[in-house]
Amino acid sequence: MEYSTLLFDVQDGVAQITLNRPEALNSINLDMARDLMYAVLHCDEDPMIRAVVIKGAGSLFCAGGDLKAFAGQRKHLPYYIKEVTTYLHAAVSRLMRMDPPVVAAVHGYAVGAGMSLAIACDVVIAAQSARFNMAYTRVGLTPDGSSTYFLPRIVGLKRALELTLTNRILSAQEAFEWGIVTKVVTDEELLAQAHACAKQLAAGAPKALGAAKRLLHSGWTETLETQMEHESQTIAAIAHTSDTHEGITAFIEKRSPKFKGE
Repeated sequence: MEYSTLLFDVQDGVAQITLNRPEALNSINLDMARDLMYAVLHCDEDPMIRAVVIKGAGSLFCAGGDLKAFAGQRKHLPYYIKEVTTYLHAAVSRLMRMDPPVVAAVHGYAVGAGMSLAIACDVVIAAQSARFNMAYTRVGLTPDGSSTYFLPRIVGLKRALELTLTNRILSAQEAFEWGIVTKVVTDEELLAQAHACAKQLAAGAPKALGAAKRLLHSGWTETLETQMEHESQTIAAIAHTSDTHEGITAFIEKRSPKFKGE
């Protein structure tokens, strides 16, 4: 599929999605939201894709929503925002629920919907240059892109309120200390580190990784007993796969497993 606002590449089981509007600071307009949804659907449906890296072209990860595009909508802005968020939210929902783990490689600024997209990923590797900023209320808007779901779960309600209401900018190190970022690396190492992580994940058992992701997210809204039943049902279902038998056999034989996604 052709994308007008993204670069999409797959190598050795790892898909790289590059937000590619550097002239607009990779801000999200309708075309990018739509492209992102289709790119994520591709990752979800292609069995050859075992992990995903999301990065930004140019000087930063993503500056959030395209406010110039917003301004041009005038009285049609509410309709436009609903259209953009329909695609963006479909992309984020699929990122969370699909089997391939997703690694965000963040450099420069991750602002507004850019921050939302980053924290929706399974692993967030940040360059030392990275800065995280909710930014929505600064321009009279409210958060979107999943941040009101993920941010309180990651940092707690009070810190989420502080970041959202005051628009405080977090450095990469602060974001790491608050649990928003998985790892901080030098700017020069960022892409190599992100791909090394993605390749490690791509070597895992895809169905088990995906099911584990979904279990961890569902646990926030379930009782203990219900969640444990989900765990029991899921691990039993995964035990039907060939990868489970390969993993157990490899452990007993003291060798590395060769998972096939079956």
